[in-house]
Amino acid sequence: MGDQRSPDEKFQLITRNLQEVLGEERLKEILKERELKVYWGTATTGKPHVAYFVPMSKIADFLKAGCEVTILFADLHAYLDNMKAPWELLELRVQYYEQIIKAMLESIGVPLDKLRFVKGTDYQLSREYTLDVYRLSSMVTEHDAKKAGAEVVKQVEHPLLSGLLYPGLQALDEEYLKVDAQFGGVDQRKIFTLAEKYLPSLGYTKRIHMMNPMVPGLTGGKMSSSEEESKIDLLDKNQEVKKKLKKAFCEPGNVENNGVMSFVKHVLFPLHSGELRYLNIELALNKLLDPIRKKFEMPALKKLTASAYPEPSKNKGGAKGNPKQTADEEEVIPSRLDIRVGKVISVEKHPDADSLYLEKIDVGEEQPRTVVSGLVAYLSQEQLQDRLVVLLCNLKPQKMRGIESQAMLLCASIEEEPRKVEPLDPPEGSAPGDRVYVEGYESGKPDDELKPKKTVFEKLQVDLKITDECFAQWKEQNLMTKLGQITCKTLKGGNIC
Repeated sequence: MGDQRSPDEKFQLITRNLQEVLGEERLKEILKERELKVYWGTATTGKPHVAYFVPMSKIADFLKAGCEVTILFADLHAYLDNMKAPWELLELRVQYYEQIIKAMLESIGVPLDKLRFVKGTDYQLSREYTLDVYRLSSMVTEHDAKKAGAEVVKQVEHPLLSGLLYPGLQALDEEYLKVDAQFGGVDQRKIFTLAEKYLPSLGYTKRIHMMNPMVPGLTGGKMSSSEEESKIDLLDKNQEVKKKLKKAFCEPGNVENNGVMSFVKHVLFPLHSGELRYLNIELALNKLLDPIRKKFEMPALKKLTASAYPEPSKNKGGAKGNPKQTADEEEVIPSRLDIRVGKVISVEKHPDADSLYLEKIDVGEEQPRTVVSGLVAYLSQEQLQDRLVVLLCNLKPQKMRGIESQAMLLCASIEEEPRKVEPLDPPEGSAPGDRVYVEGYESGKPDDELKPKKTVFEKLQVDLKITDECFAQWKEQNLMTKLGQITCKTLKGGNIC
């Protein structure tokens, strides 16, 4: 079908719904001479979700335009990106990605025989590639490497050297896969411009770069594998899809942050040739997911899924011969804490103490909560009234001088004379009830209620700190919401209590 189209028609099909193309004139020149060679790569980290249909629909366009398409399963990149994929799981993750990506392509009618599938470590460990990594590392500055990966590589306070290598390796992939163009999300733009800047210095051709827009998540931010509420998983059941769509961000007039509308525009409309007058989004989405879910009902693929993405408790070692001890040790993880953003509605003087207490705090439930805390004695009413705070919400309620405290106010504190205390600050734009989590522990389910005798919070609290940049962290992993990092105003190096 691609051969029947003119170069201009191929160009229009290749570039439709893209946000940006770097090298349009070169693209037009190639199409006048021959078919375009393009690759799309994906790091084999978290489970792919429905936003992956955006690049899949573009791959369908590329094939219709006669392009030679390579799909790269970037397993080494997955490891280099702050070890998002542990080394011992790399091969299993690649197998999972290959099966799920192929199932997605089949569900939208893409012929797999016209695609080339490549695993990164099949060539990235070769002598020639390794020498080019060294050559490139002698040219790229630390500043350029860090800047290039800023929107792709996981950002931490003390970045690993591996994350700085990531952008350079992605640039080299263009040469070693022998393509004319690389396709990816617009979040890859800085890596693409790094490739354009440095590949010619190695004697290699500057490639074309094509970028699709990033589909917002269901909550309005980026759709992410690590944020459960923002995404629809490819294996979610019909009822789960319905539930998530009903809760999706759909503010009137706000199209830019509407993940559902973006999905319709970039996936469903192109798949239906843009001829739809009426579309039941839920039915259309489930129609895409049905063949994927059916395929992954096969026992072998169920086993693969469980092996590639083991439950946290199954991926840790423990003391042999004492299952109870092992379970107890593994359970002391941050995902057990129900930490949320709250908004202080009213602050009152405690009737039986010379201090204030938080009479009403909105935590996204029908009824506000009450918080009595000794830390409030170090804060003024002006510091608390009508502000957003961070609360631990699954402690067992207890009466404190006659008033039941139903949550714990989390503050930064420095133990000196006089003691200094500041409430933690959620990111700008946060709302009551927004979940707060520790990076790397996003998918766990909080306990309904923490048992006092287990001292779970107390054990975790030892490693809750404020960095010198005023970021809240647990064991050097950021405390986050879907909108960004939890911070404090001034108490650098303090504890969180």
